[in-house]
Amino acid sequence: MNRLPLRKRLIAGESGWCLRANRLGERSGSRAYFAAVSRLGDGVFWYALMAALILADGYDGLRASAHLAATGVIALALYKLLKRWTRRPRPFASDQRIHAWVAPLDEFSFPSGHTLHAVAFSLVAMAHYPMLAWLLIPFTASVAASRVVLGLHYPSDVLAATVIGSSLAGFSLWLVPGVSLFG
Repeated sequence: MNRLPLRKRLIAGESGWCLRANRLGERSGSRAYFAAVSRLGDGVFWYALMAALILADGYDGLRASAHLAATGVIALALYKLLKRWTRRPRPFASDQRIHAWVAPLDEFSFPSGHTLHAVAFSLVAMAHYPMLAWLLIPFTASVAASRVVLGLHYPSDVLAATVIGSSLAGFSLWLVPGVSLFG
């Protein structure tokens, strides 16, 4: 029996998921939506949210925004360290059938920085302002999906970034007294 090693089977399976998701980008409306969400996830959405929190809620908004900014700085350092350490090629670089529907911000795939930041920011922001969940949960899910649809990340890059971002947010919330996702 000629079976591929587990690692190669997992990679082949992930490429299949990437290819199926990437085909959504063949439709211009879908591609435009995911490209716009991805662009907002570059930081624009989060900076606008921080500014809006300050304008709407004064000192409490500033406190929440400072918490988001501190979490973001740590997320960025962690993300860059992991990218340099893993050096995993992006799906479009590994499989010619997968198209990069937008230009990547850097060379490597693991983990998805957009997803890591979106998850960490959303959890911290919702701890300060639970009423934002209606906006942040769909936006974060769209950011995560966009990374695979646009051919820039494997599903495991997004899943790992979700775990890392959740862990970072949890640790960040643990450090700040009086702020919790659970009230």
